[in-house]
Amino acid sequence: MKYTEEHEWLQVEGEIVTVGITAHAAEQLGDVVFVELPEVGSEVSKDDEIVVIESVKAASDILAPLDGEVVEVNEAIVDAPSKVNDDPEGEAWFFKLKVSDMSPMDDYMDEAGYKDFIG
Repeated sequence: MKYTEEHEWLQVEGEIVTVGITAHAAEQLGDVVFVELPEVGSEVSKDDEIVVIESVKAASDILAPLDGEVVEVNEAIVDAPSKVNDDPEGEAWFFKLKVSDMSPMDDYMDEAGYKDFIG
């Protein structure tokens, strides 16, 4: 797993990267009430705003961590946004990207680095 400064987690399986938000981010957001995911087949560029997430406290965007094509989205969190609070680093992943260039992954933190980052 790798982590971004925007509190996303990234899990690599071959050329597919699964993206979600960390437990820390879910805790900071509070109760999630709405999630809007990108369309499967969308081509995204790093730092594109591709997910909208709303909670009782705030609305925020999730950025694409890498260039790629959205190959799958987690419809379960659209139907039941509270899953994001229940299991943010497991069943409540947001989308999967097919990535051709994995080299930007080197810029992201490992778990120990992320724990230091959130202090």
